[in-house]
Amino acid sequence: MDPLNLMALDIVDEAIDFADELALEVYELENGATVIDFGVETTGGVDAGLLLVELQTGGLASVQTNVESLAGAPLTHVGLTTDHPALCLLCSQKAGWELETDQFGGLGSGPARALVAEEAEFARTGFGEDADFAVLTVETDTLPVAAVADQVAQRAGVTSASTFLGVFAAASPAGSLSLSARAAGMGVYRLSELGYDPLDILSVSSVAPIAPVAPTEEQAIARTNDALAYGGRVHMTVGEPFDRFDDVASTAAEDHGVPFEEIFEATDWDVTEIDRGVFAPAQVTIDVLGGETHVFGAVEEAIVADSFGL
Repeated sequence: MDPLNLMALDIVDEAIDFADELALEVYELENGATVIDFGVETTGGVDAGLLLVELQTGGLASVQTNVESLAGAPLTHVGLTTDHPALCLLCSQKAGWELETDQFGGLGSGPARALVAEEAEFARTGFGEDADFAVLTVETDTLPVAAVADQVAQRAGVTSASTFLGVFAAASPAGSLSLSARAAGMGVYRLSELGYDPLDILSVSSVAPIAPVAPTEEQAIARTNDALAYGGRVHMTVGEPFDRFDDVASTAAEDHGVPFEEIFEATDWDVTEIDRGVFAPAQVTIDVLGGETHVFGAVEEAIVADSFGL
């Protein structure tokens, strides 16, 4: 298999080549780094969001949209499937980096994380890679400046001119789609955190409703988490049985049933004060290869509909 950053670079090239069609903007910073705006100062859209998810997952996931009913309303949902859950979702898509300068803040996800491989996910999988360039996507409401790209480059061990940043706001069409595409990743992360070997997770598929774009970043973050924790559905095929499958769905969490806007406000937006178990899909089916099939959790349409303003 090619390195994740190499596969992601092909997707970067596609985004640059079709920037006009996808309503993207491409910038070169003074240090030579490339920034692709998927939804900070651009509109973007569904196709831009799908390409953004491909970038975040290093090209190891199939992503598509379809229209399903939620609380009687037709809404676009995003589906994701991968046969490489540990690499695709934990070692690439997961938002594992915090980026911060005096004038910038954001959460980084994507293949560049594998060049450092210092997070717990990499210890659990034994995965890491070397490359001469770094591809990272950043959730932010501010376009990055050269100092941000320098920070990423230094961390990843590459030159700034070999750094490629795809940026998006949560309150954007592409951002909303890409965040709803994290249901599978949340399920895999939760199972791994419970002590299951992520390399024994063989394949994962998910679907979740895409939240309408909110007027503020805070409301967008709350809505997209509601979409996942109360509307996200995940199917996993795994290799080994486990005695804590019932803790994977968000229904196992203390805060289950509380809209995320209330959860965040109760902790003054301090994520470390929130029960991790609520950051999980609403419903999970787990097939043990050659063994039993387990189903846990339930979709809470009323909570999602209220969060979406339906």
